[in-house]
Amino acid sequence: MYTIEIRNLCKTIKNAVILEDINLKLESGNVYGFVGKNGSGKTMLFRSLAGLVHPTSGEVVINGKILHKDIAFVENLGLIIENVGLYPEFTGFKNLKLLAKINNKINDEQIKATIARVGLDPEDKRTVKKYSLGMRQRIVLAQALMESPDVLLLDEPTNGLDEAGTELIRSILREEVKRGALIAIASHDKEDIAFLCDTKYKMTAGRLEEMA
Repeated sequence: MYTIEIRNLCKTIKNAVILEDINLKLESGNVYGFVGKNGSGKTMLFRSLAGLVHPTSGEVVINGKILHKDIAFVENLGLIIENVGLYPEFTGFKNLKLLAKINNKINDEQIKATIARVGLDPEDKRTVKKYSLGMRQRIVLAQALMESPDVLLLDEPTNGLDEAGTELIRSILREEVKRGALIAIASHDKEDIAFLCDTKYKMTAGRLEEMA
């Protein structure tokens, strides 16, 4: 069982409150949805969960270990967040292969299988700069999925996808939660949240409330 617990989390930047007294518990085998307008705090919450930013106060606890104190980062994490870095001059496969070298968990065939899983051709020789918005979104999702992570933090995972692409991604995420992953999704698309999520939250001006 993988557990993430947020305790009294606050984040301020230049006296502006971005997150205000967030308390939350997330467990593996569940999908959690976060809705809210742009600027409501969803992305900052996900950055805090991933360990990309330090809280002003409060803490994030991963399997009983305090992030930034007991551990430096979340292990076995798949992440989609705004401004994900891709090398535009490389193919999708080469981008993922470079990322896979960090942990050396998977081989070329596993990378290619993941690319095919999200509906792309792993042998495509086009560079990422020639990808459509939807293709870029699919390759970004592939990098999040390729190492079968325990935790998936997905900020707007269906952004830029057509109806067929959106349904494919939703199907993949259903498979991932059956595998036992802990999945958190931030989206302005209420359908994503309604179709996929067991527990739903709304963010407003940095505050979090559970939805019925």
